[in-house]
Amino acid sequence: MKRLLISIFVYAVLLFSAVHLSAQDGGETSAPAPDVMTLAYNNILVILAVLVLIGVILAGLNLIWALIEIQRIKLLDKYGPEVLEKANLSATGTLWDKISQKSWNLVPLEREKEIEFDHEYDGIRELDNSLPPWWVWLFYLTILWGAAYLVYYHLTDMGPNQEQEYVMAMEAGEDQKAKFLASQANAVDENSVVFLDDPAALEEGKTIYMANCAACHGNSGEGLVGPNFTDKYWIHGGGIKNIFSTIKYGVPEKGMISWKTQLRPAAMQKVASYIMTLEGTNPPNPKAPEGNLYEPEKDNTAPEQKSNTEEVKSGN
Repeated sequence: MKRLLISIFVYAVLLFSAVHLSAQDGGETSAPAPDVMTLAYNNILVILAVLVLIGVILAGLNLIWALIEIQRIKLLDKYGPEVLEKANLSATGTLWDKISQKSWNLVPLEREKEIEFDHEYDGIRELDNSLPPWWVWLFYLTILWGAAYLVYYHLTDMGPNQEQEYVMAMEAGEDQKAKFLASQANAVDENSVVFLDDPAALEEGKTIYMANCAACHGNSGEGLVGPNFTDKYWIHGGGIKNIFSTIKYGVPEKGMISWKTQLRPAAMQKVASYIMTLEGTNPPNPKAPEGNLYEPEKDNTAPEQKSNTEEVKSGN
């Protein structure tokens, strides 16, 4: 029963290790981690190979122990129990018992006199027990691990040192930061949009404007089929929020389509910011003002504009 439980435990540990290692192989860090069952399915051959190998090893150990037990019985029949006891070959028990005995190196109670010191304190006797072999083996393993670590990370170029790991971590952080900012930019809507004064963003907004808006509003925003962007009059409201909303939802009754299916929110924010910079540029042949007069608000976020009751007769 103990042997069965050990085998199940070993199989479970190996399965978990194989799945965990396979989860770290390849792929972008931004990709969502697949579930355990998917990883196990994708690496089924590797997992089966490891399990078969461990099964063969365990079967080999059981076979060796069975052969040793058969040989012990033969020696017992041939020489008797006295000879085997003197040769320390009469011990019985399962393989787990043998492993436990070898791992702990416990001294039987009847032999404690052999390792007892000549003094005692308050009736407490002191025994000269050796360290458990498993502890000694583990100590040796840490020494070997430390030597391998030193060679791998410090004496060769196989592994990154702390400075290289720092640079890698900073690069990964910058990449994550850029992805986060990109996701935040695409989350912009007509309620959270703000004016962008970054030259690169405005230049990109101009490119979008020339490709999609100039045909109706003119290359310089002077107005053609659509209204003039260079004056202070707006049909559907001025300011970054109103302009963004107009671009996003369009004005279907006047022939302006909704751009929300063709432009990302970040792109609409950039083109809206560029349109706001056209005010007061005085291009040639400007179209007559249309709509309501707007004046910029005095705030610290964006050059918002507010409505005035004055209307132009040619407006709506």
